[in-house]
Amino acid sequence: MALQDRAQDQEEVDRSFVPDVEHPEAATKSGLSVGSIMMRVVFVAMLLGATALFVYPLIWLLSASLKPPAEVFSNDLIGSELRFDNYTRLFAMAPMLRWTWNSLIVTFLASTTVTVSSALVAFAFAYFRFPYRGVVFSIVLATMMLPGAVLMIPQFLIWDKLGFNNTLYPLWAGNLFGSAFYIFMLRQFFLSLPRELFEAANVDGAGYFRMWRSVALPLTRSALIVVFIFELKAAWTDLVRPLIFLRDVNLFTLPRGLKAIIDNPQIGGQQQWELLAAGSVVVTVPMILIFFIFQRYFIEGIATTGSTGK
Repeated sequence: MALQDRAQDQEEVDRSFVPDVEHPEAATKSGLSVGSIMMRVVFVAMLLGATALFVYPLIWLLSASLKPPAEVFSNDLIGSELRFDNYTRLFAMAPMLRWTWNSLIVTFLASTTVTVSSALVAFAFAYFRFPYRGVVFSIVLATMMLPGAVLMIPQFLIWDKLGFNNTLYPLWAGNLFGSAFYIFMLRQFFLSLPRELFEAANVDGAGYFRMWRSVALPLTRSALIVVFIFELKAAWTDLVRPLIFLRDVNLFTLPRGLKAIIDNPQIGGQQQWELLAAGSVVVTVPMILIFFIFQRYFIEGIATTGSTGK
């Protein structure tokens, strides 16, 4: 019996050193853990490197806005002295508050009008079935192929003929007719909605506008927010149209005003790049805050843009 018990004990010891064939993950658990840790370390390192790459220009701009004039373009992130008075000089030299108010008006009106008008047109393309719908939609998309420079002179002549030259109207009123890119994007969202929802609303007596307002818009809120943010950024940073249509200093938007700080002798005109850097920080910070506030809707809308329906 003693010999038999000893043989069984030895067999159990030997079996403990044999890999578990039925559960191979138990035999390689430690190896997978080390490999997964290494992959995670590499991923985090790459993520930090990409983050530093994207954040460095903003840090450099903030640093340049606090440097003396002679050190603006140096690569040292900390200058010989911190010149916080660059911001006070900027607001004392130029009507920054007025320019900010003009930018807020133009940005809000441009974003709101293009979101509403594009949503209306996109809903029509998604819901209604009419002859040559695909052809008409293709023509709308084809307008995206036209370079913006081609349309500058015709748009200027139209607004000048209407008497709106040197006003804020040309900077946002064109968005009343929608945008081909936003129409395409919102149409994809509307196509993903079940058609039965609209049929049920129609049975309950809802008209087409009511279906668009009460059914389609609430279900595509993330897409509408994405369109609004896209146009918000485009209108806030637009320089070309203000350069074409605005001549009155009191009507300048922030980008046009920053250009005037460098060019216009009455405002600056002395290549004061530290003031331009300070103004650029003032223009950039609101966009960063808006993205952080709405990033959940923004990422959700971008992630589901490609979904389609029948």
